Amino acid sequence: MTAIAAELTPRARTWSSFRRNPLGMASAVVLLLMLLVAIFAPLIAPFPEGYGADTSQPPSAAHWFGTDDIGQDVFAQVVWGTRVSMAVGVSASVLAIVIGLLIGVSAAYFRRLDTPLGVLVDLSLSLPVLPLMILVAALAGPSVRTLAVVIALFSWPEVARVVRSQALAIVPMPFVSAAKVVGGSSLWIVRKHLLPGVVPVVGVSVVLTTSRAVLSEAGLSFLGLGDPNSWSWGTILHKAQQSGALASAWWTTLFPSLAILLLVLSTTLLSVAYNDARNHRSDT
Repeated sequence: MTAIAAELTPRARTWSSFRRNPLGMASAVVLLLMLLVAIFAPLIAPFPEGYGADTSQPPSAAHWFGTDDIGQDVFAQVVWGTRVSMAVGVSASVLAIVIGLLIGVSAAYFRRLDTPLGVLVDLSLSLPVLPLMILVAALAGPSVRTLAVVIALFSWPEVARVVRSQALAIVPMPFVSAAKVVGGSSLWIVRKHLLPGVVPVVGVSVVLTTSRAVLSEAGLSFLGLGDPNSWSWGTILHKAQQSGALASAWWTTLFPSLAILLLVLSTTLLSVAYNDARNHRSDT
């Protein structure tokens, strides 16, 4: 390690290590492009609705991803599906992170809460998630907001366990004990010492939880539990299955499936690259 690298702050060393990872940088670019597609969907393609004259057409210059059985452009469906899938994934991830962060930090710092909260987390992790997701989503009614809340409610336990593990290593530190001695309140200590200490782990959890949330949304929408008035990648697959296009029009399922695969692969590679950079493995 050079003298200059030794003088860098931990954040600067993490960024320096991360940007030397081509897979991590490529994954970040892919996710950024998907985010831009979601934001600027109205400028990229018109909202797919109604009926078209060109039904079940394969990919061509006129329709890059082909058309479905009622003549709607699959490219437009994938573009607008990016907006809904990303919105559900990010919303569910943020909500799950908030719940998991509060429970994980509380269990680590307030020792009397550790056992009951640990039992709650273990019980939540032992539940059959997919059947319960289907049941709750079916009872609550199909909507984008319902999907985000349902996915978040079944995603926070993993976040809480990771955060608790990281926070338990911080609580015995001398600076935490010193803060208690000088009269620092529990809320102040948690805000000033514990939360900054678990932020790196939360950063990885955000990416992975978003990926799992998108997969969960696609699965629920494929089963017909998504919002019928909006497009998502799972909704595209559901409508292709309902129309019988799974076997006769491969393009109607290939492109949304590739979008899901690309997002999951990118988030996984990004989280691995970030974790390696945070641990500075390349500098050892």
